[in-house]
Amino acid sequence: MDVAIVKYNAGNIFSVVNALRRLGIEPEITDDAEKLQKVDRVLFPGQGHAKTTMDYLRDHHLDKIIQDLRQPVLGICVGMQLLCSHSEEGDTDCIGVFPAEVKKFKPQHQEDKVPAMGWNSLYDIDDVLFKGIDNGDFSYFIHSFYVPTCEYTIAKTSYILPYSAAMHKDNFWATQFHPEKSGKIGEQILTNFLNIY
Repeated sequence: MDVAIVKYNAGNIFSVVNALRRLGIEPEITDDAEKLQKVDRVLFPGQGHAKTTMDYLRDHHLDKIIQDLRQPVLGICVGMQLLCSHSEEGDTDCIGVFPAEVKKFKPQHQEDKVPAMGWNSLYDIDDVLFKGIDNGDFSYFIHSFYVPTCEYTIAKTSYILPYSAAMHKDNFWATQFHPEKSGKIGEQILTNFLNIY
């Protein structure tokens, strides 16, 4: 199976590479439109700032390329947020696959720390991406912005308030958590993504 990881100015790509290698996949890291269109799967991970990242994607025409992909695509963390229509981070228009707004966490109590960082349980899971995963299973999150629950939400979690832990629309899946840092649960989710269709 040919798998590509979108190359852009966002961190965290190599932990995804290592997770895929553990599954027997040697991914290609590329920003080449033709290669991205031809592979079997595309992963769009990242950590970074929404505005500077979207500026880079637009400058390299990657926003349109990603939007037009037809094979299964998995956005991870900032990758999920950038697949939405708008982010409060830098008041940024994003790629727009998911018609959803990315919001900044607003602490309600003294113990509410932002960024949210650590292991959170998933619930209301409902998608082929979560085959073999149970409600209550934990995955690893680190983020300051979130996507509210909406019609595309396929898993929820709660920190300060309930929000989308994962989303799905057409050939696009996305997780706010990091499957590549979520142990056996994350490995199962990545395996499920590779086996979609």
